[in-house]
Amino acid sequence: MSVEVCRIDDRLIHGQVVVGWGQPLGIGLIVLVDDSVAHSEWEQDLYRMGVPPGMDVAFVSVHEAIERLPRWTGEGPRGLLLTGDIDTMRRLTEGSPLVRTVNLGGIHHSPGRTQRLRYIFLTPGEEATLKMMEAAGTTITAQDVPATRPVPLAQLLAGCDLT
Repeated sequence: MSVEVCRIDDRLIHGQVVVGWGQPLGIGLIVLVDDSVAHSEWEQDLYRMGVPPGMDVAFVSVHEAIERLPRWTGEGPRGLLLTGDIDTMRRLTEGSPLVRTVNLGGIHHSPGRTQRLRYIFLTPGEEATLKMMEAAGTTITAQDVPATRPVPLAQLLAGCDLT
């Protein structure tokens, strides 16, 4: 497998991931990285229902993903590495030099979050984590679907009217 996209989307597997990203990029495997889901057959069954025929899904913990990432370079299906939150992706970037580009795809409203784009809401702590990740060498952009223009983290956090 070759990892084509490392995406943060709090809804995990849903239409925008499968159709919006999976089809245009020819994704054959979604790797959902979540410590809880990796150990919950019930949740895995629910997420499998959202994956169309011809596309596979694997459920792994952060530790398992870090161990497997060196093998996920090269031949095989094109892959999408998916996490549901910024902290999980931070752990991946800290644990593997292979995660160097991150797509912020859907981080929705909850108390304490400020809207940055129509699909991105962040707490001050999340903003600090993203800045730290970028300072460590990870390129971070926000992009809901491949057809839209990616928004660099600095522009996202600058408060420009991007909504």
